[in-house]
Amino acid sequence: MRRVVFNQKGGVGKSSIVCNLAAISAARGNRTLVVDLDPQGNSTRYLLGKPATELHDTVADLLEQTVSFTVFNRRPDEFVHATPYDNLFVLPSSPELDFLERKLEAKHKIYKLREALKKLGENFDEIYIDTAPALNFYTRSALIASERCLIPFDCDDFSRQALYGLLGEIRDLQEDHNEGLAIEGIIANQFQSRASLPRQLVLELMEEGLPVLPVRLSSSVKMKESHQAGRPLIHFAPKHALTVQYVDLFRLLQGESVELTPLT
Repeated sequence: MRRVVFNQKGGVGKSSIVCNLAAISAARGNRTLVVDLDPQGNSTRYLLGKPATELHDTVADLLEQTVSFTVFNRRPDEFVHATPYDNLFVLPSSPELDFLERKLEAKHKIYKLREALKKLGENFDEIYIDTAPALNFYTRSALIASERCLIPFDCDDFSRQALYGLLGEIRDLQEDHNEGLAIEGIIANQFQSRASLPRQLVLELMEEGLPVLPVRLSSSVKMKESHQAGRPLIHFAPKHALTVQYVDLFRLLQGESVELTPLT
């Protein structure tokens, strides 16, 4: 299964969601790969403990092969890095993605990521893709390469207005490039259950018929501590309330039964 976590708005928790869902998947025994397409490399640093600038054999190197006649073509799995956790691997980001984008776009290489991930899918049970907060060449490539799309939403009115445009962009891309892409749902992230505005916004989105998922991820300093430690929550604080919410979200996405808290 290839899943992309995407929103054009920054600061909505894409990298946190990608890495923590992937870590739960791996902890359950699934061979799981995180593909970091954001030049900032937050997922790369979170899971590998070092910045993308210190790494070789990155996703940029993999994509460079498709436009350079001087680079020897290597298999996609040769660019995958193991993390300290069993079954969890990363195809790391690189600052070179910014410089490579124009070249890839000019040569119409929008489907090359899908080809690479299909090959990698022979060795992995789950693939999670992190994206930059922009609808650029790489995010379009990720949406074309994916089977499911999860959309983080951080419960303010600016995010709500941007969400409508985002859903329209995804629908256009589905029609033109990837009819098999399913919008898996909108996940309320950094949710404050005691505040009235987040509850109101989520209820209104549900009343509009948008696919809001019934599991919400709370705002917690524990996530920042997890980032600083370079350890996903399932390993850093397995019994914490936010970790339990992530496990519930993972189980929900897998079609398992989850005990849900009503939104009142």
